[in-house]
Amino acid sequence: MTLFEFDNEIKMTNNVSLISGSDEVGRGAMAGPIVVASVILNHDFEDKRIRDSKIVPKKIREILFELIKANSISYSIKVYDSDYVDKVNPKQTSKNGMLETISDLKVKPEIALLDAEKLDINGIQTVSLIKGDSKSQSIAAASILAKVYRDRIMDAYDTQYPGYSFSNHKGYCTKAHYIAVDNLGVLDIHRKSYKPIIEAINKK
Repeated sequence: MTLFEFDNEIKMTNNVSLISGSDEVGRGAMAGPIVVASVILNHDFEDKRIRDSKIVPKKIREILFELIKANSISYSIKVYDSDYVDKVNPKQTSKNGMLETISDLKVKPEIALLDAEKLDINGIQTVSLIKGDSKSQSIAAASILAKVYRDRIMDAYDTQYPGYSFSNHKGYCTKAHYIAVDNLGVLDIHRKSYKPIIEAINKK
């Protein structure tokens, strides 16, 4: 079953026509924001290149980012900075982001497909799918919107903060990132609630 067929099966089984997909990117990073996206795709739109954003090549993601926006009934992208993530925690940030992006959609979905999160939304049936971005085209599309948007933010940080290589690791917990923090220090965009950053601050 293709990702498009999976979404159609959800529609037919539940006798609905409007479903949304929601996903987040950046939860495991120790720098930069968490970005959450929700999207309702046009009924007949299918592109087999739409998959889990992590396995789609960058050039294709960039193309799909524009294609998804152009072929959506509605979409929403929200950004939650490191301060917000520190205050709320990463999981709750993801849940809040899904609630807010779904609420922000110009058309109310009848069913909201969520990647791995469980939410109660008044008037909307929700379905939590483990590895949903590898099952549902709507969730995979949301993951691409969120990833491309976040990657662009991290690429801008790469210019703003030379030496940290944000374009390469996108703020995730890589050896190169640890070394950069040790050598250059903790930035405002680092998440102060994350263990490697706490340790780096305590060292200083």
